[in-house]
Amino acid sequence: MILSDASIRKLVESDGLGIDPYDPQRVQPASIDVCLGTQFRVMRNSRLTHIDPRVHDNSIMDTVDVPIDEPFVLHPGEFALGHTSERLRLPDNLVGIVNGKSSLGRMGLQVHATAGFVDPGFEGVIVLELSNVANLPILLRPGMKIAQMVFQHLDQPAERPYGHPDLGSKYQGQSGAVASKYSENYR
Repeated sequence: MILSDASIRKLVESDGLGIDPYDPQRVQPASIDVCLGTQFRVMRNSRLTHIDPRVHDNSIMDTVDVPIDEPFVLHPGEFALGHTSERLRLPDNLVGIVNGKSSLGRMGLQVHATAGFVDPGFEGVIVLELSNVANLPILLRPGMKIAQMVFQHLDQPAERPYGHPDLGSKYQGQSGAVASKYSENYR
């Protein structure tokens, strides 16, 4: 069942769901708006010939820190990682779903390619997979409302929530625009 505005507020206020910073004005009828953080990762496509998911290579992406009062320019066809300014902490009986803002989607901005699901037990910022499918650059400003989080209750608490030692949860506690750790699957 998707949580309503009243349920989201009640969970946050009782510390059953962590959202920091929390602004009750951002709660929508069945979601909460989240804002864009200040760090981005962009591909170094001028120096590389390919990406091999089996190999961890820090040289694939450059980190760009953007001051709060300056825009990040996402060019047509470009991909970048960003993150929410909010840190989330989900209990073991709740999942989160990241959705783009309709108004930004109508300008050609996509906020996730496949990472739209947040597991129960996750704690950290949400990394956004930003793509510009428009034919003009889009200015993204840290602090702007960038996505919305929807929450759903599980039928029962997860036996092994995200972060459980058996799972090898690579992104637990992440901060900033964390790059892929897919290569850790081959260790």
